[in-house]
Amino acid sequence: MQQDDRPYIRPVRRFNPWLAVAAIGVAAWLGAFSFRHWLEPAPTLQPPPQLGERAAPPPAAEPAIRHPLDTPAPASLPALENSDSMMRESVAGLIGRPACADLVVPVELVRRIVATVDNLPRSTAPTRVMPLNAVPGAFSADGYARYTPYVRVLEAVDAHALVQGYARAYPLFQRAYEELGFAGRYFNDRLVTAIDDLLAAPERDAAPALVRPRVLYEFADPDLETRSAGQKMLLRMGRDNAARVKAKLWEIRRELLAASSSPPSRR
Repeated sequence: MQQDDRPYIRPVRRFNPWLAVAAIGVAAWLGAFSFRHWLEPAPTLQPPPQLGERAAPPPAAEPAIRHPLDTPAPASLPALENSDSMMRESVAGLIGRPACADLVVPVELVRRIVATVDNLPRSTAPTRVMPLNAVPGAFSADGYARYTPYVRVLEAVDAHALVQGYARAYPLFQRAYEELGFAGRYFNDRLVTAIDDLLAAPERDAAPALVRPRVLYEFADPDLETRSAGQKMLLRMGRDNAARVKAKLWEIRRELLAASSSPPSRR
């Protein structure tokens, strides 16, 4: 089994019993974070230009914020630690109260959303920090029907209303992202990256073959097994469900870019 390489959820500074479990992942993250940076290659030094030869211009630096969100005027928001009630009301307004009660984990919603978005393009996305309850039933290559209720709820979401609500609450998402150790990084950029990674998931007509070398099932195709956690989730849903999810992701992506100063790309 692969080890988790991210912090997932950082515990709050003020003691709260139902948040105490968040402390479990912090120690593991500190080691993993240092280890990942230790493995990064040293920068390659460019040779000096020859006499009479003009030096090439340095590459343009990547902007600090690629997709700046056009947020409304600051409104009165609760503290991140006290935001669950507001978030539950917002989610219930988007997907309905019955679906919210059945599918959504009702605590630490902002932190769970942020941690999951950050994890999706990575190799693992632990279910213990996801904002949705686990899909019932055992994982199998053709057990696609168990994902259908989740896909239907996603399809029913108004993408414009979703992004507008996200923009109004954006300071909470940004703070939760910085709590994960990304001070100076912009969460909306990570969200667009995660969506783009999901949209790049391969489309397969046949169910992918599985192997079970240890406890967990894996894809027999090495290319599929090395895909990101988010792409493997789409592969497990089956072709039709994945196509429906991607269609909604395109809608959300267009709304995100429309709410920022970034020009929307053509599909």
